[in-house]
Amino acid sequence: MNVVNLIRQKMMKTPWTKYYKKEDRKIKIEDISIYQMLAKNNVSRDKNIAINYYGTLITYKELFHKINQAANAFRSQGIRRGDIVTICMPNTPEALISFYALNKIGAIANMIHPLSGEQEIKEYLTSTHSVMLIMIDICYEKVKNVIKETDVYKTIVTSASDSMGFLLSFGYQVTQGYKIKKPKRSEEYVYWKDFIRKGLNYRETGEIATGKDTPAVILHSGGTTGNPKGIVLSNGNFNALSMQAKIVFNEVRPGEKVLAIMPIFHGFGLGVSINAPLVLGCEVILIPQFNAKKFDKLLEKYKPNVLFGVPTLFEALINTKNERLDLSMVRYVISGGDSLSSSLERRINVFLASHKARVEISQGYGMTESLAAVALAFGKANKPGSIGIPFPSNYIKIVKPRTQEEVPYGEDGEICISGPTVMLGYLDNEKETNEMLQIHKDGLVWLHTGDMGMMDEDGVVFYRQRIKRMIISSGYNIYPAHVEQVIEEHPAVLKCTVVGIPHPYKMEVPKAYIVLKNGYSPLGVRKSIREHCKKNLATYAIPYEFEYRKSLPKTLIGKVDFKKLQEENSEHRKSVRDGK
Repeated sequence: MNVVNLIRQKMMKTPWTKYYKKEDRKIKIEDISIYQMLAKNNVSRDKNIAINYYGTLITYKELFHKINQAANAFRSQGIRRGDIVTICMPNTPEALISFYALNKIGAIANMIHPLSGEQEIKEYLTSTHSVMLIMIDICYEKVKNVIKETDVYKTIVTSASDSMGFLLSFGYQVTQGYKIKKPKRSEEYVYWKDFIRKGLNYRETGEIATGKDTPAVILHSGGTTGNPKGIVLSNGNFNALSMQAKIVFNEVRPGEKVLAIMPIFHGFGLGVSINAPLVLGCEVILIPQFNAKKFDKLLEKYKPNVLFGVPTLFEALINTKNERLDLSMVRYVISGGDSLSSSLERRINVFLASHKARVEISQGYGMTESLAAVALAFGKANKPGSIGIPFPSNYIKIVKPRTQEEVPYGEDGEICISGPTVMLGYLDNEKETNEMLQIHKDGLVWLHTGDMGMMDEDGVVFYRQRIKRMIISSGYNIYPAHVEQVIEEHPAVLKCTVVGIPHPYKMEVPKAYIVLKNGYSPLGVRKSIREHCKKNLATYAIPYEFEYRKSLPKTLIGKVDFKKLQEENSEHRKSVRDGK
């Protein structure tokens, strides 16, 4: 970096650094792969448990042995440095082993959701030019119809039961496995154990040298436009996050348990709740399928020290009726992936305290384009309602939307991020890459997030909402997140989502979708909620319509799907107009 850029960086506003020790403010990223980082940090932990999967315990020594076997198997089947291999899996040992094995040999892992639709899977395979697919068997019915239209020459088939103990595996096959239609063994379809055997006689040539700037992973996101894009992340992105986690989560010790509910195909799951804890020597408890009704039983069984999740997961936790649940073992409770309302934050903290937890929930912030975590409200920087401060070596600035002009402290604007976890770019999409990644006058590359936020004089950041969620009604800016927060303050309201709907002359007006707490009915509280809004909201921000529901639609990772609500509203109005 030249002298001019160093001077520019010195002039940047970084008030949050006071929350870090001087030696922790900067991290130095080695020029190594994700696999090498994992191996380097666990050289003396052979006997420690790395993975706990339905009671099957895999030590770090066993994990590296399995990774080496899989790496040889991939090599034996023609996978080489730079090849893209798609992993279509939930949180299972085979998914993790494949991820690290591919990284070890310099291949790129394309991570996709196993519940993706048939045409989505085809698009993910073709857009990335994937040459091999590793899939959970439940995907076969979708994959078989599109695989011949892709470059994939071999599909590795796994089952949720592959790493289960004998009795559990038998029970799974009897209750669920037998229902799944699976492919016959062939050159095109190879089952996991057969695949591993193919590499047993392959003469290992060692690790394939790749550096921190080498592409390692492709994740998928709608970005700021809503159109699916492949996000290319490097070895350095993942390794930087692991180093940041070591500083931010400084009370986490090797051997402590992390509950990995967030999925491996999501940045929050792969980078934050799986890879970073493994680098820190933790025991990662893999949960392939989350059941909200049994969440308390899950915590009682595994007694995790660290909980990562989206707000809806913690909402499920506080709705448990298990008064005896003991959470005294929990060191960190981290919410990310979606905004956490002040009302829900308070209710979670009350629940934690009443169940012997000695911590409060911390809200994090990030996006897949920055590996899902760039800031966290922790320690003295955990101000109520905030997303905290940037991780070490990260920078955040607030600018006027669609400009590079920084706004003063306390003023809302677009959140911009610079740091070592920011993506390399979108796959084969230079136009949108250049829109998202911009070089500012300070000489740094900044990720324009499309999120509204505010930074106070301490450098603590407060998230507002997506810019595109902002409702403009008769020229007034209405922030759905604020309206939601006000409505959720009402004692009868459990959850609220606000969307913009068309209006003949105001252009757009807010509509509130509300889920009530048990024991309340719309008839009994409708008037009270309207009065509450009149008292606490500007007249133009009061929802034009209120709709009461038993639940709200969710995306595949558990966020409230406000786009679906807008679509449903549009379809309903069209039906009314058409007299249907």
